[in-house]
Amino acid sequence: MTGDLATGGLMPLQVKNKSLLAKDIYSFELSRADGSDLPEFTAGSHIAVETPGGAMRHYSLSNDPQETHRYVLGIKVERNGRGGSLAMVDKVDEGDTVMVSPPMNEFELLPAPAYILVAGGIGITPIMSMARQLSRIGEVPFKIIYCTRNPEMTAFADELVKPAFDGKITTHHDQGDPAQAFDFWDTFATPGKAHVYCCGPTPLMEEIRGVTGHWPPSAIHFEDFGANKEQSRNDDKPFVVENSRTGKSYEIAPDQTIIEALRAAGEKPPTSCESGTCGTCKTSLIDGEADHRDLVLMGEEKSDYIMICVSRALDDKLVLSW
Repeated sequence: MTGDLATGGLMPLQVKNKSLLAKDIYSFELSRADGSDLPEFTAGSHIAVETPGGAMRHYSLSNDPQETHRYVLGIKVERNGRGGSLAMVDKVDEGDTVMVSPPMNEFELLPAPAYILVAGGIGITPIMSMARQLSRIGEVPFKIIYCTRNPEMTAFADELVKPAFDGKITTHHDQGDPAQAFDFWDTFATPGKAHVYCCGPTPLMEEIRGVTGHWPPSAIHFEDFGANKEQSRNDDKPFVVENSRTGKSYEIAPDQTIIEALRAAGEKPPTSCESGTCGTCKTSLIDGEADHRDLVLMGEEKSDYIMICVSRALDDKLVLSW
């Protein structure tokens, strides 16, 4: 597995600023009490935050990586989520201290001659970090396509209309109506040399995966921190997962994910989106045939890895290594 917090530990940071970005979306600025530099991060990074109550939740960094004195998070209140975002918004205030991990990045901005950045809803958070870096450097062309329900739910709206993003930003509001969804085909009909970075809800990423099917797979990158976990299927069957390093086995029920079973057994696998789209829970597949249900692994990777938040076994047993 990647991103194991045990290897990096947690550090106390102070909430220097908390503000409303858009409807149900808040910005949290975190820094050391003495203002000293933090561990460096790269555009697309996220950190794990210990929320009130002790749950660990992962949030993307929205600021320019050049800002080494602070981490700025964008957090959307998920009314039907697991409670982490509600606890952060309702119980964490300016001046409070929160425990966070060093930055991790499964969505890194790789060198490319151009970039197309696609965001949906709160998925704008890591995209903003990328856009701020690219705008500051000014050497590589990029454009942003930002889809939201309406203007009231559009974070960073004031900044995106500033001269730094003039001619680079397309904002689309669908009013919650699928019939009004943005038409991406004109953008991706002809494969180009640009790298595509997409962060948002699962339907958006499925759309981008579909319209970029004729593009080089290595040029398409996804991340999602939304609550879009795939539901169990009626034909899901129980299976066993064995840890090749310890020899310990775990029973996975039909209505249970591998991660849920590991948690129930006292394990602490690193996770983030739990929807098969961020790559945090990428685990080595040693033996057995996996039923891949993620949006991360490409081609030959599927024979060597599995995303244990959504994927299952086609056989009775999988041997994994973590």
